[in-house]
Amino acid sequence: MNSKKQQNKPDYGNWVPAAMMKMCYTISAILILLILADIFLIKSIVAGILLGIVFLAVFAFTLYMQICRNKFAFEKGGLMGEVHEYLVNHLDWDGNGRLLDIGCGAGALTLRCAKKFKNARLTGIDYWGKEWSYAKEQCEKNALLENVQSRTEFQKGDAAKLDFADETFDAAVSNFVFHEVKTQPDKHKVVKEALRVVKKGGSFAFQDMFEQKKLYGNMEEFIKELRKEGIQEIHYIPNVEKEDFIPGFIQAPWMLKGVGIIYGKK
Repeated sequence: MNSKKQQNKPDYGNWVPAAMMKMCYTISAILILLILADIFLIKSIVAGILLGIVFLAVFAFTLYMQICRNKFAFEKGGLMGEVHEYLVNHLDWDGNGRLLDIGCGAGALTLRCAKKFKNARLTGIDYWGKEWSYAKEQCEKNALLENVQSRTEFQKGDAAKLDFADETFDAAVSNFVFHEVKTQPDKHKVVKEALRVVKKGGSFAFQDMFEQKKLYGNMEEFIKELRKEGIQEIHYIPNVEKEDFIPGFIQAPWMLKGVGIIYGKK
């Protein structure tokens, strides 16, 4: 019965992948076996101490990541949904026309926009990949379960080279995607590619690790550059992770750190 109920619920995945958690638990289990082997067979005090220290470090990390996973999960802590809501709330758009979600993953942000903007048609693109356990079919199934399948479409694509003509969309969104684009090391170009397909006067809201200088350099200078290139209205909010809805323990360097959002009208 429970499994039937789960099949009728959208599966949006998690920003802490199940494969990663499986690996962490597997390593923890192997270390326990090695400790037991040392206690009963090898009986080396030094090896036992070293294995114990390594196990405690690995298990502490595993526990931390499991807590983060639970917090992110839509059906538990719901933080992924809150982050998406924060992004959508900064999209100043009337919902008439077409919206592009760049790096849609399992379609969670796309479908949130579909439910908010009831007159819009939405396209989600993603490179997809086994490391994230997301797929086009998963997006389409989620759209069906959310009853927005008639207004949504999903296709494989590369955020560094979008397969759309200039000024195709009335609005565009993207959430924690640009820094993951491996086909273009210059992240400024990834942002500009996203803006290229937005119509003049169209709306955009992009959230990424904009405060990480190795990726984006000086964001104030980049915003000035975008204005000079013709973006009529652009706003930037740094350090989004410090907003009240994001717990302090999530703000680790390998989790949500250096998050920013740029939004406005082209």
